[in-house]
Amino acid sequence: MPTAPQPIALPVTAVTCLEDRAHVERAVVLDLEAGVQRLRLGPVSALAVDRTLHAELTADHLATVLDVRIVRSWTPRGPQPSADDDSALRHRVHTLEEERLALAQRRDRLHARLDLLGRLAADVLREIGEGAGSGESERPRWARELDRVDHERDLHGERLRTVEARLAALAVELGEARRAMDLSEEEPAELVGHIELTVKAAVAGPVELRLSHLTPCALWRPAYRAVLDGDSLTLETDAMVWQRTGEDWSDVRLTLSTARSASATDPPRLGEDRLTLKDRSAAERRTVDVELREEEIGTLGPAAPVLGLPGVDDGGEARVLRSPVPVSVPGDGRAHRVPLSAFTTAARSEYACAPALSPLVTQVVRFDNLSGHALLAGPVDLVRGSGFSGRGTLDFTAPGAPAELAFGSCDDHRVVRQAEESRDTAGITHRTVVTRTVRLHLSRFSAPGEHGERMVALRERIPVSEVSAVEIRLREDSCSPAPDAVDAEGIARWDVTLPPGSRRTVTLVYELSASARVTGL
Repeated sequence: MPTAPQPIALPVTAVTCLEDRAHVERAVVLDLEAGVQRLRLGPVSALAVDRTLHAELTADHLATVLDVRIVRSWTPRGPQPSADDDSALRHRVHTLEEERLALAQRRDRLHARLDLLGRLAADVLREIGEGAGSGESERPRWARELDRVDHERDLHGERLRTVEARLAALAVELGEARRAMDLSEEEPAELVGHIELTVKAAVAGPVELRLSHLTPCALWRPAYRAVLDGDSLTLETDAMVWQRTGEDWSDVRLTLSTARSASATDPPRLGEDRLTLKDRSAAERRTVDVELREEEIGTLGPAAPVLGLPGVDDGGEARVLRSPVPVSVPGDGRAHRVPLSAFTTAARSEYACAPALSPLVTQVVRFDNLSGHALLAGPVDLVRGSGFSGRGTLDFTAPGAPAELAFGSCDDHRVVRQAEESRDTAGITHRTVVTRTVRLHLSRFSAPGEHGERMVALRERIPVSEVSAVEIRLREDSCSPAPDAVDAEGIARWDVTLPPGSRRTVTLVYELSASARVTGL
């Protein structure tokens, strides 16, 4: 059974890019002959996973796939054309080769000149012999001619020795440069894969072949671009795609998925976990040990830190995004931005500050996700009226859910936080009372001619007790002014209005009361 000598092109038509690999689909129309035949298709990426190779024909009742496999071979890389951005070593080799060629041509000319001078000297000596035999005597002329020929021969001989010495030095230098270039820039042989397809056709005719396989060295991550224009926000969703599979993806249907095909699907094994009870000692019954700790407020729990490139946060459910138009992704291993979607919606801006965490006043923009798909966690390029203002992070947002972005700090605001603490003990109950006073000084430095008030949302935290032995009370009579709202997490909020060039001071006072049994405060 012969194999077709020339391989049939098998282009990539569709790619499903996963979190750390890609599912590649190819399609081609084959002109089959009746009977069993073996076809050679490709070239394809040598990184294709053999066990995921799948081929099917559209006309199953007329043709059947008997066998399909990948055959790999080492192919030397073809010579690359010289370019201006070649390395200095390659330019040095080129310069030495040109100099060697010029010196070789000059050496050949010197050899020809010396041969001519040798024949001229022989002619002069023959003329002297013939003249002396016939009785002629022209000793001054003969001496002058011989001296001129000898001088020319010595001069050109010295030039020839100089050229040959330079050629020898050039040969050594060129050999070293070529060895260095071979070690540093020589392209090794390329591993190329081809598909060997064995089919059986009942009748001759065209049949469409569809072939798919998995390949590593391809991944994608979400990226966004947010443009704030007054009260409207435009959010563009893009995909950063990297691939170095050994072939380019040209005008393919690109699908992006968060499915993790490499992750194990078996549930973890359950281990034995024993719980034991023991009686408290008398000292433990008499005291209650407490401690102050800080916890991050979150609805889904804090994400674990990841070293290197983080994975795609899809909210625990596989998400699929598609490019609206065919795209091309070169196999150079660089990041390529693929547009996916864009929408414009109304935005609600707020100037917020949490002095306990940062002394900066930040512009926070809140909006609803109207993209029609989930917004995966990823970096966001922030653009305002003045241009690019920085880069932020967008958390996972379900379709239609609210989201928020921080567009950077306001340089014309300054916040100073001062905290004081006093401790007292009641005489009869021996309760410990800790009074804490927090003063927040907020200033706005405005340019001349600036008008309009600005609302700044100040947030300060109040401890929340988890045990009945410790009580926390907000002293609203001592607060100036009283907080506009205090949520269940103990976050107090003030909406402070600042005219241009104004200053405001906010005072928060709360008491932390504990019985005599409490230790650790």
